Amino acid sequence: MSDSSNGGPESAAPSPTVPRRGRLLGLDYGTVRVGLAVSEEDQRVAVPLETYTRRNREQDARHLAAVVRDYRIVGLVIGLPLHMGGEEGQKAGEARRFGAWAGGVAGLPITFWDERLSTSQADEHLAAANLKPKKRKLLRDKIAAQIMLQSYLDSQQQSSR
Repeated sequence: MSDSSNGGPESAAPSPTVPRRGRLLGLDYGTVRVGLAVSEEDQRVAVPLETYTRRNREQDARHLAAVVRDYRIVGLVIGLPLHMGGEEGQKAGEARRFGAWAGGVAGLPITFWDERLSTSQADEHLAAANLKPKKRKLLRDKIAAQIMLQSYLDSQQQSSR
């Protein structure tokens, strides 16, 4: 169900499992909140969808299945939190387990994508918009998911040229 790619420019080759057409769902894993972003059918643009506060596995599974159904998702892109040197740590392992779970719940192929700096980039964008810290916190995860998914989409466009 999952692949072993770690995303980033060094692995810009197309994923063998995630379709090249149809909507993709980007998931920015967190132990408390998960940011969600979605692409359009042509997989050129990612937009933030929501920040989901996790409850329990059963409710989380129902929510994910509903999003996949409502948006007609064909594949999942899971953010992989790598260390700055590119190696995986504890959080990456958690994200991989979450990705395998999410792929199983959704019944869809998944790929992992480097999400280094996506949260700090989201914070920069939100700060530049002069949003108060409380509002930034509410938006941070879905914006980070959008940044991560857009990075994946951009790499796929470059690799298909």
